[in-house]
Amino acid sequence: MEIKQRLSDIDDLWRMVCEADNDKRYELIEGEIIEMSPVGEEHGFLAGKIFHYFLLNDPLQRKGIPSVETGFYTLADRSTLLSPDVAFRCISVATASPQKRWVSKMPDIAVEIKSPNDSLPQLRRKADIYLRHGTRLVWIIIPDSESVEVHRLGADGARQREVIGLAGQLSGEEVLPGFRLALSTLYA
Repeated sequence: MEIKQRLSDIDDLWRMVCEADNDKRYELIEGEIIEMSPVGEEHGFLAGKIFHYFLLNDPLQRKGIPSVETGFYTLADRSTLLSPDVAFRCISVATASPQKRWVSKMPDIAVEIKSPNDSLPQLRRKADIYLRHGTRLVWIIIPDSESVEVHRLGADGARQREVIGLAGQLSGEEVLPGFRLALSTLYA
């Protein structure tokens, strides 16, 4: 007899994280709960810088809401909850103020920073999940090579990947017009 493992959903995860003695961070990918390890200082510093530049670009949050380590899912797939290192939700689809619970729509921009314990294939898989669920732009920050992989869907629906080196810059493209961040500034 085959025993099937029960897959978890966001309600299971919410109950788990709300336990009084649970101070851990988790993500939920296709029903599997994944415990996240604490990040190192370099990782936190880069996340803080990107969040800071999002705020500098839109100090009154008229374009959208930036956030750090916020949980995002879609109503169509309650078995996946991702928590990007930094995210940006456009105001046209965001509520007027930040929500207390996880957000029921994927961010418009998701930023994942590669930690020493991450692999690029893992992060690219997450980029695929973001794009499949409505995120329009995914940045994978790679500190070791001082580069960024930009993931987006093309007009034909195919995933596109662009690598930007230290001499280049990140752009908010049509998602966040006017946003520019030189990688030399990010990695300074």
